[in-house]
Formats: sequence, structure tokens, C-alpha cells
Amino acid sequence: MIHFFKVSTQKSVKSYNTKLVICSFFCFFCLLCSYFILRPLRDEMGIVNGAINMQWLFTGTFVVMLCIVPIFALLMAKNSIKRVLTFSYSFFLTTIFVFYYLFNSTGITKLVAIAFFIWLSVFNLFVVSLFWSFMADVFSGPASKRFFGIITSGGSLGALTGPLIANYLGMHSTVDSLLLTAALFLLLALCSIFVILALSNNDYGTKVTARKVLNAKNLFEGIHNIGKSKYLLSIVSFMLLYTGISTVLYFEQAHIVEHTLKEPGQRIDYFSSIDFTVNTIAIIGQLLLTGSIIKKFGLAKVFASVPLLVGLGLFLLGTNSSLWVIAVLMVLHRAGNFMLLRPSREILYTVTSLEEKYKSKNFIDTAIYRGGDTLVGWLFAGLVAIGWGLGAIAFLAIPLSFVWSFVGHRLGKQQYEKEKVLTLNNKIYENSI
Repeated sequence: MIHFFKVSTQKSVKSYNTKLVICSFFCFFCLLCSYFILRPLRDEMGIVNGAINMQWLFTGTFVVMLCIVPIFALLMAKNSIKRVLTFSYSFFLTTIFVFYYLFNSTGITKLVAIAFFIWLSVFNLFVVSLFWSFMADVFSGPASKRFFGIITSGGSLGALTGPLIANYLGMHSTVDSLLLTAALFLLLALCSIFVILALSNNDYGTKVTARKVLNAKNLFEGIHNIGKSKYLLSIVSFMLLYTGISTVLYFEQAHIVEHTLKEPGQRIDYFSSIDFTVNTIAIIGQLLLTGSIIKKFGLAKVFASVPLLVGLGLFLLGTNSSLWVIAVLMVLHRAGNFMLLRPSREILYTVTSLEEKYKSKNFIDTAIYRGGDTLVGWLFAGLVAIGWGLGAIAFLAIPLSFVWSFVGHRLGKQQYEKEKVLTLNNKIYENSI
């Protein structure tokens, strides 16, 4: 009888885990599918406002983010993750219908285009961050190691499906269809969250608890840690150079697309095709190549290689500022980031203290990253204003790519040395026990 009860309980727990993982997989699929349906429209809205004014959109995104982060932190500190999820996702779902109304009543005006661009940039930041905070509450440590890879693949599949849907709707339908389809997937994600909440509060799950966030004092401690650490300052330098090159390429693409493709449907088709290509290469690379490349060549060579390739691409762009050149370069840059640079950047923090992981890293990934976007955006606009061409600006960015490569190589060496010291200290500690 006892044996039957144990077997029955094990089967119930397995069934519970299966349902929870499937729902989480589906939820993340819907979230990223919704975002990537709207992402080409966001890029189109940036061009509607004029590629020459793109720096204002980056500035607006940075300012709105700085305003929302403390509000979001306050919500997280005073409410359960259930309430925060319900409110946040319902808010973003409602705003999709608000934009649906605005596009139909006023058309695609510059003011609506600006609002949509900034809104979707904030949407992307918060829905993904919220999702993983939720997953950390639902799954225990051992379960997360077992199931997070499966759940992540749901998001990757959504990132592939979204551009395909956007591509089809962009060529055969209207902006309304993009918004309504994205709203449908976001609604499905919200429904999945309610199912996950119900499953995670049963006899085999864990109660979804309130999560505390960093307060203002902790944020300043994170900045102080950066100032006194050469290693963290190297990470900041690498991030600033990365975001600087990224912004140059994004602005170059906006100007070239605006000049080359005259119809909104053509531009949406182009942006969705780029997203699909990047995500396809990234997913295949992550599954088959990323781990073996990092293990075989080490972080130093990985960090140096992508910037060097981008530098060579910038030279080609400087001599031929055409649509196919910027398309290839954008795919190279973004796929290289998703495949190699982003996972390698996360490895950098495995040799840092808890304060550096959770305080300094948060500041680097938000304020430093978006601040670099804004600064380089204004520099690009200034160069265009004084008469610099796209080719000349591309040539100007080449030395920055080489500096980025040098900083990356040195950063990889620093991580290796810190890892050796950490491993040695662990062995000494184990031998002393």
C-alpha cells in the first residue's frame, strides 16, 4: 500500500512538472512571438519619424526607462509577483488596443510613431524580465537547471515565428492585423500565466511569493563597486563600445532603408526578414556551436573575434553603403552577439562577488547600456548635421571596432586569471576542511 502511494505520488509530481513546463514553454513562446510581430513595426515607426531624428527616440526610451524602473521596483517591493504580472501584462495588452485605436483614428502620425517606438522598447525590457522573475519563483533551484533550457527554447521558437507572421501580414495586410495578432499572443501568454499560477499553488508546487528588489542605496553601492574594480570598469568599457557600434549600425540601417525602400510594407518585410535570419542563425549556433567554441577558443578570442569581423564589415559598408551590405552586417553583428557575446558576457560575472553580480551588473545592463545608446545616437546625428555621409561615419567607427576587440581580448584574459585564483582558493579551502 505504501509502495503504491509512493509510486502514485511520483507520477503525480511528474505529471505536475510536465504540465508546468509545457505551460511555461507556451507562455514564453507567446511572449516573444508577440514582441517579434511588433518589432518590425517599431523599426518602421522609427523611419516614419525620420531617420535623421532617431536620436530623439533613443533619448526618449532612456528617459522613460529611468522613470519607470523605480515605479516598477516599488510595485515589486509591495506586491506579490501574481499581482505585478497581472497588472503589467494587462497594461501592455490594453496599450496595444490603444495604439490600434490611434492608428485607425489619426493614422500613422509622427507623435503616434514616437510613442509606439518608445512603448515597444519598454515592453521588451519588462515582459522578459518579469517572465524570468516569475519562473524563478515557480521552479526550485534543481528544477530550474532541469527545465529552464526547455522553456528558453519556447522563446526561441517564438522569436522565429513572430518575424514570419510579421513578414506575411506586412506584405498582405495592414498595421491593424499586426497589432491584433500580437495582442492575441500576449493574451494567450497572460492566460498561460494564470494556469501556471494555479499549477504552482497545488500540493506539489510552491507558493508564488513576493520578491524584493534593490533600493536606491543598493544602486549607488553598485556604482561604487564599479568605480573601485578594474575588472568591472573593463566590462563597462566593453559594453559602451558594443552599444556604440550597435547604435551606429542601427542608424546606418535606418538611413539606408529610408532611402531605398519607399513603401511601409517593403520596410516591414525587410526588418522581419532580418529578425528571422538572425534568430535562425542564433538558435542553431546556440544549440550546436556556442558551448564548443567558447570551450575550445576561450573568452579572450571570442570577445576579440566578433568586433574584428564587424570592423571588416564596416570597411565594406564605408565603400558601399547599400541595402545588401548593411543587411549582411546587421545579421553578422546581431547573430554574433546572440551566439557568442551575450553568453560570454554572462560568464564574466561567474568570478565576481554577490554584490557585483546583483548590484553592479544591474546598473551596467540598464543605465550604462541605454546611456551609451543615447550618447552615440546624438553623436551620429551631429555628424550627419555637419555634412558627414554614411560611408564616412562607417569608416570612423572602424577604429572603435578594433578598440572594442582589444578591450574584449583583455577582458577575457582578466576573467581567466580571476577564475584561476578562484579555483585555487576553492581547492585550498577544500583541503583545509
